[in-house]
Amino acid sequence: MVLILDFGSQVTQLIARRVRELNIYCEIKPYNDFVVGEDVEAIILSGSPFSVLDEKRLYLELSDIVGRLPILGICYGAQWIAHYYGGQVQASDYREYGKAKLTKIHGADAIVKDIDLGSQVWMSHGDTIKSLPDGFELIGGTEDIDVAIFRSQSDKFEKPVYGVQFHPEVTHSLQGSQLLKNFLVDIAQLKQDWTPSKFVQETIADIRQQVGEDEVILGLSGGVDSTVAAALLHAAIKDKLICIFVDNGLLRKDEFEEVMHSYKDMGLHIIGVRAADEFYEALKGLKDPEDKRKAIGKAFIDVFEREAKQFPNAKWLGQGTIYPDVIESLSVHGPSATIKSHHNVGGLPEKLDLKIIEPLRALFKDEVRRVGKEMEVPANILNRHPFPGPGLAIRILGDITADKVRTLQEADSIYIENLKSTGWYDKIWQAGTILLPVESVGVMGDERTYEKAVALRAVNSLDGMTAEWTPIPYELLGKISSEIINKVKGINRVVYDISTKPPATIEWE
Repeated sequence: MVLILDFGSQVTQLIARRVRELNIYCEIKPYNDFVVGEDVEAIILSGSPFSVLDEKRLYLELSDIVGRLPILGICYGAQWIAHYYGGQVQASDYREYGKAKLTKIHGADAIVKDIDLGSQVWMSHGDTIKSLPDGFELIGGTEDIDVAIFRSQSDKFEKPVYGVQFHPEVTHSLQGSQLLKNFLVDIAQLKQDWTPSKFVQETIADIRQQVGEDEVILGLSGGVDSTVAAALLHAAIKDKLICIFVDNGLLRKDEFEEVMHSYKDMGLHIIGVRAADEFYEALKGLKDPEDKRKAIGKAFIDVFEREAKQFPNAKWLGQGTIYPDVIESLSVHGPSATIKSHHNVGGLPEKLDLKIIEPLRALFKDEVRRVGKEMEVPANILNRHPFPGPGLAIRILGDITADKVRTLQEADSIYIENLKSTGWYDKIWQAGTILLPVESVGVMGDERTYEKAVALRAVNSLDGMTAEWTPIPYELLGKISSEIINKVKGINRVVYDISTKPPATIEWE
């Protein structure tokens, strides 16, 4: 695999995505907490918001890894290589940010194979490499900087070291994927054989070896992640997988029935539990988003624990954890960052004395869908929009009541059904309706009203880490708005959210 060492760049995950797109497996680790195992065949150093000239710079002892494996440094990673070995890195008078062109390519090094002269690259740095250390040579530059690509001379180290000042992982670097391929395939000589089919085969074998004859309990949500996790576990251990699907009263309209019906053809052993009243009681009076998440988590544990006790032979808890969840639990600046409380069922494994098995923890969301397609998971499940773990509780701003849930379910159902009937649902990564804690004046018939507002949200994304708002046609938005206001009692205003992530998040809480 490829080991990506993270120095805190906002786009480190994009490096991993580009590597995975080449059908090469990779993992991200903090620059100060990693092990170079026997399976590591190349290392990439990420960018960083820090400067190599700062006193608080992020220090990596390069002598521990250089020479052992091919290395590529990106932005800060390249500057750190130059600085560490005695080159000159200088603070610029201005930050170079945006598009640039490779106007100078010296020689025919493998790193620039099939890279055009004048190719657009994306810069984002405040420091500049003014001179290379002894034993390194220049490969390319832009109109503004001389050192954009460099490498170690062939006799400097046993394995080559490369540095690029720009970010090949972002789409604005038009031939960035080609550069990464050149490094990984031509220089590091990695095989491009990490495919959904191979992942399925290896994961099923790993599950069988890990679980043996034990039973596994999995909490199904009806979403893509938990369903694909269930499909993998079921393929490996068949009836020793027990799935529990809890209706927490915070699902979309008719979702419990639809999900239970969808799973019929998959042959899964599923227990459906109606527990809405327990969750409403736990949420009573709570307004803070994190308090709501914790209350939902605790209520889920109580319900799940009660149901799980029926299966004393279960030794494992299956979870649909995916790679962004894992990455977000790491921090290159010290203690682990807090994951939102709903990502995993905190405390449950300890209470039930269960070991955790997470068959999808290596995958991004789009990779989960490809694996699901490989396993012939029904399209109506695979193509479902992501839905937050706490459900409608974080799409109702403020306190939760059964009436508010019903109101939001009705409005959201109208929104989603209109998207589906017009073909827009499949053009959108995630859509949902948010019930706002505001009331506004309206006019219905001859009467003035003072009722609630909802916000419609629709975004396009690959994995939810960044997202762009979706430009749904005004005519369709107008139709949806009219239907919600006319058919859902208590709503007299509909607004549309046109915020990107970042700085906004996809959900409002």
